Amino acid sequence: MKARKSKSARYYAENPEAREKKKGYDTEYHSSEKRKKYRAFLNKKNRDAGTYGNGDGKDYDHDERRMISSSRNRSVVEEWIDIGVYIG
Repeated sequence: MKARKSKSARYYAENPEAREKKKGYDTEYHSSEKRKKYRAFLNKKNRDAGTYGNGDGKDYDHDERRMISSSRNRSVVEEWIDIGVYIG
């Protein structure tokens, strides 16, 4: 079964000007010092836990302050999308 594109993914596929604008925003956002420090923090947590780059599929969950499977981490968002709560 093929996964359905989200509403926003369909929008950006149909509107190349909006996609370029979003790409510019995302580039600026992810290159900010705050985001770099956050990524470094998550990478350090992964290294400390011995899960960095070993392909075990675990991510550090800053809410629960522990390592969880990345599929579990994403499944929450997927559930929110399914019930129409997540707006992203």
